[in-house]
Amino acid sequence: MDTMTCTEEKIDALAREVRDGFARAEVEYARTDERFTQVDKRFQWVDERFDEVDRKFEAVDRRFDRVEGNMKAGFDRLDAKFDGLQRTLLPIAAGLIGTLIAGIVVLIGTVVTLILTR
Repeated sequence: MDTMTCTEEKIDALAREVRDGFARAEVEYARTDERFTQVDKRFQWVDERFDEVDRKFEAVDRRFDRVEGNMKAGFDRLDAKFDGLQRTLLPIAAGLIGTLIAGIVVLIGTVVTLILTR
């Protein structure tokens, strides 16, 4: 009977050890689960920050699109003004060139007349 009691004590000790081991494992599991919960919260926070950054980039993109549109409109107006200026300056330049040529012809005529009448 002594052997039986010794065996029962060993089995009881083993059962306690297994129970204690499972209890420790459950505590570690709970700690690990809490850590995963904290990591999930951090990932959620990071995702929210990335969403915020995405919204800001979209706002910047919209502003650049607006600026690009304004620049294009400004350059179109500037091109129209230069076109008008070119249309105005072309006849003036032609008139000046014609006047210069006429002046040169008159000057040559005057010189020739002076040489011939001397």
